Amino acid sequence: MTMHPHSGVLPPQHANTPGLRSASHGVCRALPTLLATALLAACSTTPLPPWPSVRKVPPPKPPQAVVVPAPLGQPLAVPPATAPSPALPAGQPAALGNVLDNAAVAARFPDPAVRYHTPGLAAQRSAFTTNAELAQWLRDLAAGPLPTGTQAALLALGPSQGAEPIHALVLTRAPGTDPNSLAESQRPTVLLIGQQHGDEPAGSEALLVMAQELLRGPLAPLLERINVILVPRANPDGAQAGTRNTANGIDLNRDHLLLRTPEARALAALVRDYRPLLVLDAHEYPAAGDYLEKLNALPRHDALLQYATTANMPEFVTKAAQEWYHEPMVKALQAQGLSSDWYHTPATSPAGALRMAMGRALPDNARNANGLKNAVSLVVATRGIGLGHRHIQRRVHTHVTALTNALRSTAERADKLEQVREFVDRDTTALACHGQVVLEAGPTPLDRNTTALDPNTGADRTLAVPWDSALQLRTLQSRPRPCGYWLAPSATMAVERLTLLGLQVLRVAEPGGVLVDSFRAADAAASTQPDARAAITLVRSAIDVPAGSFYVPLNQPLAHLAVAALEPGTPVSYTSHGLIESLSDTARVMSTPSLIFEEME
Repeated sequence: MTMHPHSGVLPPQHANTPGLRSASHGVCRALPTLLATALLAACSTTPLPPWPSVRKVPPPKPPQAVVVPAPLGQPLAVPPATAPSPALPAGQPAALGNVLDNAAVAARFPDPAVRYHTPGLAAQRSAFTTNAELAQWLRDLAAGPLPTGTQAALLALGPSQGAEPIHALVLTRAPGTDPNSLAESQRPTVLLIGQQHGDEPAGSEALLVMAQELLRGPLAPLLERINVILVPRANPDGAQAGTRNTANGIDLNRDHLLLRTPEARALAALVRDYRPLLVLDAHEYPAAGDYLEKLNALPRHDALLQYATTANMPEFVTKAAQEWYHEPMVKALQAQGLSSDWYHTPATSPAGALRMAMGRALPDNARNANGLKNAVSLVVATRGIGLGHRHIQRRVHTHVTALTNALRSTAERADKLEQVREFVDRDTTALACHGQVVLEAGPTPLDRNTTALDPNTGADRTLAVPWDSALQLRTLQSRPRPCGYWLAPSATMAVERLTLLGLQVLRVAEPGGVLVDSFRAADAAASTQPDARAAITLVRSAIDVPAGSFYVPLNQPLAHLAVAALEPGTPVSYTSHGLIESLSDTARVMSTPSLIFEEME
């Protein structure tokens, strides 16, 4: 079957017409009535007004009006059997072993008033839940008994590199558990991901708790308003070995654009098929690490939080993440006596100066990649790496509190979230061929004090360390926004990855001419080396493209994900990492092409 770009490339609602451009008054006339009142500010060139307040509609039959409803977990009956070591003398340099068992530090992180139960949280247990135990836990939940109307399905996302299964549990009250059934339910879908890093077990244990409480506990009424998909352990090989990375040594949470690992490809396919409106990524951060090494201090926060912060993030998605999720989550944690801060790590600048760096702005991690898919995307990292089983109940409780609050926020704002998604999809689509697009963004230096713990006394300590804020990104490199990207017939690996991410890729059916900006490098090395991207220049020309080559249009909702992958000037581009062999295999298409395309299977 063949098609022309204006008749069949994209559905009508995604047509690239001037009336859909974000800065035009035509957008305002086209918006649905409900959306227009909430998002009218997008149609103006003036700064956005305060985000509109939204009436909270609680889910039907809420169990209790508390952040984490009792009885999530079981009442704590006995104190820990072993007492920590005494506090260290003030001023003494702290050693890691002493710090982790220091009574003064441990006193800052008491057990919660509830106790959670999974195989890995059993009393006197020295190992966390194994891969086999996790699989059995999920199978037992899916097998029932289930509440009336509830559907549960255990999905096999594929094997890991070590042939371990990667499981996802779909929970819904739709008629079925397939993507179409969940889409037709008109309920937003939430995706919870745990243990991308094998040495961060608390997220996996917490997601097992969440699965049980959603099916058989007080969180079950939430399924009347939302669908939930849980991937408790995205990196089963790393979990089995107790190591951060996947079996081939790749950091899974740096692979959500390049998709070099089967684990990342499994998650990408899941997101592409189910299109969640909210993605929550459960991590842990070092309980000592660089804080102790660089600052002779310890982090004091139970949770570090951050939503998607990368170049070209849709403004309304960011606003929803901040005001509908981050702010309520902070309050929910406070209500449980749990502390939080923005995600950050001590780092050293190229000049050797110490600073605090928030989570990276590159689009290769799950937080940012899913944000560019127009989903609200947040990471919740608990204080845990290096602790073993120490404070595990508190770490799980922190995750359960944060994730529960996010599920409730989604249930309360289901309609508004869908309206935001629809608007952002249209707005991103309409930007093709117009204005500038950011290729690379970086954090903004700020002065911000950070509160830490003294490793000897456990007392609060204020650290005056420069802060690199990812909440306020600076444009480091930008270019005129193209209409799309041409790819050579040999770029099949790139095409495969793009389609797995959910992007539309068209194959050229007949030869034709297009106006492009071709990439040129000062030397041959610059065509594939990310550190030489500044040497890349653009040359405007008309070129003949052969049948069998490819076109990636930017008049589609995930256009900014295509920009991140296909601009050689980005640090994690497909050209920089060899998925596109050379600069001559791609070009920026600068006017709507008059080509004939054929559908790809």
